[in-house]
Formats: sequence, structure tokens, C-alpha cells
Amino acid sequence: MDPIISPEMGKWLKMFAGRVQERFANRVVCIGLQGSHARGEARADSDIDLVVILDRLDAADIAQYREIVDGMPQHEKMCGFLAGREELENWDRADLFQFCRDTLPVVGSLGEIAEKVQPEDIGRAVRIGACNLYHMCVHNMLYEKDPEILRGLYKSAVFTLQAKHCLETGCYLRQHAQLREQLRGADRELLLCAEKWRAGQALDGQAFAADSVFLFEWAGRVIRELR
Repeated sequence: MDPIISPEMGKWLKMFAGRVQERFANRVVCIGLQGSHARGEARADSDIDLVVILDRLDAADIAQYREIVDGMPQHEKMCGFLAGREELENWDRADLFQFCRDTLPVVGSLGEIAEKVQPEDIGRAVRIGACNLYHMCVHNMLYEKDPEILRGLYKSAVFTLQAKHCLETGCYLRQHAQLREQLRGADRELLLCAEKWRAGQALDGQAFAADSVFLFEWAGRVIRELR
């Protein structure tokens, strides 16, 4: 088990993977972990973000997987992605790029699928992420004016930052602490701001206004500079 996974989560994953393998046997392509638990950054209330890829997936498989979920300790925290291999192989590669790199394998691997991703797919992931941030940030500033929406946008912005750093350097950093050490300028400031919002330290009106403008300007600059 990866050393960044806590011993408690390691035990839980061993139980989960055992039940999935017992039910689906040699049909399992990959069982993986994403999110804060995979980065070693989980809190007590963090979701358990799982990836399970089978050789194929039909409605009966979903029902059987649901039984496994319902029978697991902490099932109320479980979320994630269940799919068949062929569907994932043909997934939009702008999404596939980050999906594969954010998955910490517990059983099997996504290596062959990840190899399908090309540099232009990473660039498209950055563009799509920045465009979505720009649009939603402007919408929130005009209409919703909701700090919780901005918190979610900053969470999404970290994925765009990771993709942008990978596009520029060829290195994908899953852990936020590693990314923080490498970023400079506005990119680093954005990550620090995202960490502040994640910790619930920026929910007052003044922070909402200033941080909305910062995210809007950062996203617009990324869009303009991409070629």
C-alpha cells in the first residue's frame, strides 16, 4: 500500500478491494483511490473517492457493486467512478489525462489507458478548465453571489492548475504540497487561495469579492495565453 495512505484507510481499502475481487474475480481491470485520501491530505469528513474499472459494465454489475457499497463501513462517505474498460478507453482524452493521473492504483493499473493521452489533450484540458472557471465565476459574480459556489470553483481551479503545470513542465504533481513548492507568481497565489477556501477561512463578503475578481482575471489570462 502506498505510504501516503493512512493505516486506517489502508485497512479499509484492503477490505473493499477484497470484496470487489470476490464478487467480480478476474473481471477487475483496476481498483484505485482518488481525492484527498490518495494525496495523503484527507480530513475526518473527507469523501472516499474510489475508481473501479471492470472488463465491461452492465446494469446487473451496477446493482452488485451497489450491494458492496451498502455493506461497507463508512459507506456514506463513498463516491467515485465505476465503468467498463472499453468506455474508459474511448473517453474524452482531455478528461482521461487527469483521471488517470489522479488515480492511485490499489489493484491493477490504468497505465495502458493513460498512454493514449497526448500533449494536445493536456492543453485542451487546461483550456476547458479555464473556460469553465471564467464562465461560472462571472455568472456567480453577477447572479448567484454565493461563497459556496466560489469555494467549489477554487476546488476545480486546482485541477486546472495541475494540468497547466503538467503542460508547461511535463510533470504531473498529485499532492498539493508538491505543487505549492513548484508554482510561482499568480499560479501559486491561486493555489494558496484555494487552500484557504477549502479550509473555510474566506467566507466573508470582502474575501468573496476580491477572490472572485482574482479567479476571473486568472482564468481569463490563461484563456488568452493558450495557443
